Amino acid sequence: MHLLPSLSVVLLLALGISSARLPTRTIHERRTALPRGWVHSHKLDSGATIPLRFALRQSNVDDIERYLYDVSHPNSQNYGKHWTAGDVAAKFAPSRDSINAVRSWLLESGIWPENVRLSPSKGWLEVTVDVEVAEILLQTEYHVYGHESSTEMVGCEHYSLPVHITPHVDFVTPTIHFDAQVFKRLDRSPPVGGPRFGTQPKTNGKIPFVLDMTGLANCDQQITPVCLQALYGLEYGPVTTSQNSYGIVEYTPMAYNPSDLDLFATNLSTGLVGKRPKLVSIDGGIVQTQYTGLGYNGECNLDLEYAMTLVTASQEVTLYQIGDMVQGASFGNFLDALDGTFCTFDGGDDPTFDAPYPDTYPGGYNGQDCGTVTPANVISTSYSYNEADLSPAYATRQCTEYAKLGLMGVTFLFSSGDYGVAGSRGYCLNADGTESPSGTIFNPNFPSTCPYVTSVGATQMSPGALVTDPEIACSEPTASGGGFSNYFAVPDYQKNALAAYFQNYIPPYANNTWNSTGTSRSYPDLSANGFNYLIAVDGSFQRVSGTSASAPVVGAILTMINDARLANGKSTIGFVNPTVSFRGYTDVGPRSETTPMVQIYSADFASAFNDITNGTNPGCGTDGFKATVGWDPVTGLGTPNFPSLLKKWLVLP
Repeated sequence: MHLLPSLSVVLLLALGISSARLPTRTIHERRTALPRGWVHSHKLDSGATIPLRFALRQSNVDDIERYLYDVSHPNSQNYGKHWTAGDVAAKFAPSRDSINAVRSWLLESGIWPENVRLSPSKGWLEVTVDVEVAEILLQTEYHVYGHESSTEMVGCEHYSLPVHITPHVDFVTPTIHFDAQVFKRLDRSPPVGGPRFGTQPKTNGKIPFVLDMTGLANCDQQITPVCLQALYGLEYGPVTTSQNSYGIVEYTPMAYNPSDLDLFATNLSTGLVGKRPKLVSIDGGIVQTQYTGLGYNGECNLDLEYAMTLVTASQEVTLYQIGDMVQGASFGNFLDALDGTFCTFDGGDDPTFDAPYPDTYPGGYNGQDCGTVTPANVISTSYSYNEADLSPAYATRQCTEYAKLGLMGVTFLFSSGDYGVAGSRGYCLNADGTESPSGTIFNPNFPSTCPYVTSVGATQMSPGALVTDPEIACSEPTASGGGFSNYFAVPDYQKNALAAYFQNYIPPYANNTWNSTGTSRSYPDLSANGFNYLIAVDGSFQRVSGTSASAPVVGAILTMINDARLANGKSTIGFVNPTVSFRGYTDVGPRSETTPMVQIYSADFASAFNDITNGTNPGCGTDGFKATVGWDPVTGLGTPNFPSLLKKWLVLP
């Protein structure tokens, strides 16, 4: 709803803006429905102030895929020549034209020049104004929205910009975005989970006795490290550990329990009793001990117990613990620490839904970690959003950041979700864009739908099967997340796989149930076992399931491949997805020759994966998709065959 004309005119005159000089406008972003858990509360007081931030369109982003392929292409002369943070910042900084256009518009609208601030990276223009002024600038109304967690946020239903400004702005905050840590609890325990409450491994509860944990006879009933080593041929002793790195991401209040790590190590690991991950605290992140149990320790214990065991005691594992105990953190806060150009004051945070630091609340972290962390070679994250929770502009901005980090040589792994074709907690989309347990439209998972990350689904052993038998798709109690993005186009490396899938295995669902165009990014990219993992938690053993178990396993395998390449004087593998016929790219233009790319989606790598051809990923009242021969939106390319992958990556330059 817009302001009444009479009030608008009064405020325009107060700002010195005549209605005759108003430029032609267009809706820049619109929200069709509130995210789950939020309700409209009341109109925001017109006397309040709002810190408006305009995310300026970055330069060269249309070419970012080319740049990323150039360093990820084994036949490229730039393969493995990863960029520095300075290279990335310089290449993608917004143009002077964009800065001048938005700044001039603000000044012409009556904003004092000294109130318009350009961030050091030139990524944002910032101005704090009264609500009345913000509503005129954006032709909108600001309201307060409440969440079931008792948190309130400021936002609007839509906003518009002058037509000549829209090419220069990605999005404006605070406006339609609700992608935040939605709690600020000072008087009660914080909710578990990371961004959007994250994912929780699903448990069968405590077990009265544990079957033999050192052999392979019971792997169909409980997964242990030796089962995974046998399933995927992971027999390797790292030799270049000081040069290599592997990172696990956790969000406070999720934290590991040291005594549980030791209990697990005593029974299932060698040389890990008393060993801890290298803690990298971001925005006040701590290994908290105030709240314990499966809800608070389960995810982190699972990730670290298996990651540390599979890479062996010789390889240090880094724990990125993000967010203080007062307000937690988001993916954006983690990206801040990895890349200084992504911070609020330096290029990328959204203060509406990324936790603001310094945190001025009692007990909060009185600082901001911006560009302070050197990213590990491989980073595994077992948390996610529903794609629909985000605006397309925000999701795209964050996805671009993963591409930048890929240019810097980082392999990003994300679990694909545990609800099949449904979103977190089994929520599906309704026709009006809302999410609910009774929805019938498939609800894809982000960042898995970002084309610049590697998404990991889940498999399981059939009852009574041996580790030498084929696995099937994980469907109960965890259904391997998979499907098709509603935001991102199919990347070049996936086009052949999708063409084959749509030609041979088109699902029997109505087109309005899922994105059936065949032109969107699909996921997962690959899979690993995610069923009945034996973990130590709360002083005993439990079995848990989820793609949050699969992702750190794949991360451990790729970390060992990096070790072998480093030992042979080669670069780390970086972004592993691409496989296309590719024209190399330089700053002076495309090279003339085309060469085939050989990474995981290529025919050359097909034999390095165990193809999964049985099972489904049910959700939204359907059986979901079916696992098929070749790539499918349930298990991707299949599960890793470590010896074969190692051999293929070692022959690359």
